[in-house]
Amino acid sequence: MKKIEAIIRKSKYSAVKEALHDVGVNFFSYWDVTGLGNEKEGHVYRGISYSTSDIQRRFLSIVVNDDFEEATIQAILKSAATGEVGDGKIFVSDVTEVYRIRTGENGGETLR
Repeated sequence: MKKIEAIIRKSKYSAVKEALHDVGVNFFSYWDVTGLGNEKEGHVYRGISYSTSDIQRRFLSIVVNDDFEEATIQAILKSAATGEVGDGKIFVSDVTEVYRIRTGENGGETLR
């Protein structure tokens, strides 16, 4: 099993969610996060430009069986990309065990 974590633009969340559903990933967790990166967003208020280094993003956490890993990554890559600095990152790590709290089951079947 793999844990796929992605940091994406908030504006691309709907497209990513749809792409994940299209490849069969129907559940995941997400959070609104703020971070620092290479992109510098600026705001203009009453003709004065304000530079901000805090960037608003959405953090997705998805656990999938190994056979869904590549499809999940490709869905995020294709739907989250704008081609500009600040599109985000994807992190993949191994998950050694999963338990379903309700029944006590463990293993890959708990993800279905």
